[in-house]
Amino acid sequence: MKHSEYLQHDAVGLADLVRRGEVSAAELLTVATQRADEIQPRLNAFTRRMDDAARQRCAQGFAADMPLAGVPFLTKDLFQDMAGLPSTGGSKVLPRHVPTQDSDVVRRWKDAGLVIFGKTNAPEFGARNVTEPKAYGPTLNPWDTTRTPGGSSGGSAAAVAAGVVPVAGANDGGGSIRIPASCTGLFGLKPGRGRISSGPDMGEPMNGAAVQGVVSRSVRDTACMLDILQGPEPHAPYHFARPAEPYLQALQRPVKRLRIGYTWQSPIDTPVSPQAREAVEDAARLLASLGHHVEEVPLPFDGMALAQDFLLTWFCVMAELMDTLNDELGARRSEYEPDTQAMAAVGRSVSAVELLRCNSRWHQHNVRISQFHQRFDLWLSPTMAAPPVKIGELDTPPLLQASSQLVDALGLSGWLRKTSLFQNSVLQNLAWTPYTQLANLTGRPAMSVPLHWTAQNLPLGVQFVAPLDGEALLLQLAAELEQARPWFNRRPNL
Repeated sequence: MKHSEYLQHDAVGLADLVRRGEVSAAELLTVATQRADEIQPRLNAFTRRMDDAARQRCAQGFAADMPLAGVPFLTKDLFQDMAGLPSTGGSKVLPRHVPTQDSDVVRRWKDAGLVIFGKTNAPEFGARNVTEPKAYGPTLNPWDTTRTPGGSSGGSAAAVAAGVVPVAGANDGGGSIRIPASCTGLFGLKPGRGRISSGPDMGEPMNGAAVQGVVSRSVRDTACMLDILQGPEPHAPYHFARPAEPYLQALQRPVKRLRIGYTWQSPIDTPVSPQAREAVEDAARLLASLGHHVEEVPLPFDGMALAQDFLLTWFCVMAELMDTLNDELGARRSEYEPDTQAMAAVGRSVSAVELLRCNSRWHQHNVRISQFHQRFDLWLSPTMAAPPVKIGELDTPPLLQASSQLVDALGLSGWLRKTSLFQNSVLQNLAWTPYTQLANLTGRPAMSVPLHWTAQNLPLGVQFVAPLDGEALLLQLAAELEQARPWFNRRPNL
C-alpha cells in the first residue's frame, strides 16, 4: 500500500481492509514506520520507537473480534505506560522508573488489536500547553514548523496530522487533547470524569480533572476508541454505567436540534484574536444553517475564579509529583525544568486548608455550568484565543526562572506567587488557552472540532462543552459537522 492510499482511510477503515484480507497488518506498519522516519527529523514527534516489537505483534496474528486489528498506533509518552518500557513524561527523571504493568488504556488498545510502534513527545509531566520539553526538544506543527502543535499531547497530534497514524493516544488535564487538536486540524474529545480508567497505578489524577483519550482525523475513530476504552475496572474509584448503545452505533442516528449558547470573550478578560472570534461566529452560522438554535450568551461561569482554582491545584500536583519522584528515584530538584521547579515551589507554599478550600470551590463551578445546561444543551467557545503560537513564544522569562530557583532554595515560595513577574508569566500562558479548563474542573465532556482555518492556513478549532454523560451528544453533533464541512482530507503540505 502506498502512503497516498493509506491516507484515504481512518482507523476503522484500515481495520476493515485487514479484516477483508485486502491489506496485511505488516503492510500497514511498513507504511506507518516509513512515514514516521520521514517526519521525525522535521517535527520531532517521537521519544521512542518499538518497530521490532510491532513487527512481532503483526506476525502473531489477530483474533476475529478485535475491532481495530492490525492498525498502526502511537501512545503518548505520559501516563500511558507499557510494561518493561520507561515512560519519559518529557522529563530526564521519570525514565528511571520502569513500569511492571500496562496502563488500563494500553491494555485495552492491545486487546483491540492495535499495533503500537512508538511513543510521542510531551512537555515535562504534561504541565504546559505547548510541547517543548528541554529533555527531548520541541515538537513542531506540520502546518507551520515555526509554530507549536500545542500541548501536552503535541507529539501525538503532530504525528496524526502528518499522516503517520489516523489516531493516537492522548490525555487531558487542562485542555491537552483539545488544544493540540485545535492546533493541528484534528478532532479531539475529552471524555467526562470517570468514563475511562487511569489505572491501575493512578486513581483520579488531579482529583479526576485529568482523563485519557485520543486525537483523531475522523469522528468515528474517536467514537470507536471511546467504546474500547470506557467501562469498569476493578480498581477504579467509580465508573459510569455503560451507555445505552455503543458510541460508534450512536453516530448512525442524527443529532436532535440543539440549543447552543456561545461566548467568544476570554474567561480571564485577556485579548482574543479576531481569528478566534471569527472561528466561533462562523461555527454559530453553520450550526444555525443546520437548524440548531444558537445564541450569544454571557460567560456561564466565573472565569477568573476558575482559573485561580485550576492553577492552585495544578501547582500542588506538580509539588507532590516532584517530591514523590525525589523520594522514590533519588532525583534532585536541579534535574527538573525551571518551569516545573517554579510550579512545584508555589505548590509547596499552599497549606492543606487552602487546598481543601480550593477543592471545595470546584463544586461552585459545577453548579454554574449545570445551571447553564438547564437552558442550553451545549456551550460553544473558541478552543484557543489565538492561532498556534511560535515555538518558544511562551517561554518563561530568564529572570523568573532564576528567581524561582532562588526563592525555592530559601523557602520563600509563598512570596514568589505574589510577585507581578510570576503572575504575569502565568497569565501570559493561560491567556492563549483560557477556555479549556472549565471541562476539567467540572468533569464535563468537551470536544474541539476543526471547522476553521485562518488566512495563513493555520487550524483553529472550536470547543463544545456538554453536560455529564454527554459524550454521545457531542459525537453525534461532531458527525453532523464533519459531514457539513468535511476536514478529513484537509492535510498539511509536509
